[in-house]
Amino acid sequence: MAILLAQYRLPWFGTHGIGHWGRVYENGARLAKATGADPYVVAYFAVFHDACRANESIDPGHGLRGAQLAEQLREDWLPLDETQFELLYRACAGHTDGLTEAPISVQACWDADRLDLGRVGIPPVPEQLCTEAARDPAVLRWANSRSRYQKVPAFVFHHWLGDKEKGASETR
Repeated sequence: MAILLAQYRLPWFGTHGIGHWGRVYENGARLAKATGADPYVVAYFAVFHDACRANESIDPGHGLRGAQLAEQLREDWLPLDETQFELLYRACAGHTDGLTEAPISVQACWDADRLDLGRVGIPPVPEQLCTEAARDPAVLRWANSRSRYQKVPAFVFHHWLGDKEKGASETR
């Protein structure tokens, strides 16, 4: 996480920052359990898919840049086999293309991100989600309620940043 945050150009707690990554991580974990998607692919997607954004607005290519960063860090930091890494790369590179057809692990990644659209005032549209699990009304309500208020999951502070960063979150 330190490597990702050191190269991240935007505010850590901005629209596409670490709070979003944490919600996508939790969304993805829930979807992986329900769909059989690879939880490691989904977890790494959460932190890489927006890690190389240049701005908080339209940023073509940011997903591909995130996939390329994962590739650079793969040997030393990502314990994924070839198939897992190919799924991660595809998920990151294509996450803004609006696609819905892909292997289940990629679909779970895309849905995990789309379930967090409420943070920018856009409720997720069930027809634009890939999986039945993401279209479940209870999942949509749960994800959207967290997203709208940009809830930062506690583990982000405890595990990704360390508790000392919690008080600094308002200034980032």
